[in-house]
Amino acid sequence: MKPNSPKILNFRGLPISLERPIIMGILNLTPDSFSDGGQFKNKQQALIRAQQMIAQGVDILDIGGESTRPGAAKVSEQQELDRVVPLIEALKGIDCPISVDTRKPRVMKEVLEAGASMINDVTALESDESIKIVAEANVPVCLMHMRGLPQTMQQSPSYENVVDDVIGFLIERAKIAQGLGVKQQNIIVDPGFGFGKTLVHNIALFK
Repeated sequence: MKPNSPKILNFRGLPISLERPIIMGILNLTPDSFSDGGQFKNKQQALIRAQQMIAQGVDILDIGGESTRPGAAKVSEQQELDRVVPLIEALKGIDCPISVDTRKPRVMKEVLEAGASMINDVTALESDESIKIVAEANVPVCLMHMRGLPQTMQQSPSYENVVDDVIGFLIERAKIAQGLGVKQQNIIVDPGFGFGKTLVHNIALFK
């Protein structure tokens, strides 16, 4: 992206300006997520909540079918797809980009085919397969820093320098993604507050 070019994310033909902060509405279709786990397991309940958030002005709707909170258990690809795809299909035609929070290549591929227009990955596209899927789809992707796995990441996390470590990791993942075809303007980074970090780490990153 050229220095003076407009700051825009393009969600498969739906552009959103980054000249102002944009709001992502989170909708977890899981029994055990941070804030809304268990509330929207029913497709109709989830659809109503999605429509409410869009009416309230969210710029992006982020749907999750697997909890990645500390201690969360991993779910199968099929279970995650069974949770997420029906809602994506029910929301076809809405004037709001749909992001899917997933770390599995097969899930990424199938939700993009179903109509999602962004991938939000807590593992920062750790597999080359994931990178190639996102590159081919030409959609925005959020690369997040996470130390360890959800099941173990809060067991005494430590860093030489958390800010340097997180920045270095995200720069490296972005370079690898670009090397395999992801466009620079499609890359978003997330320091991953609370994912393999103590309160002290989180505060240092926030500052």
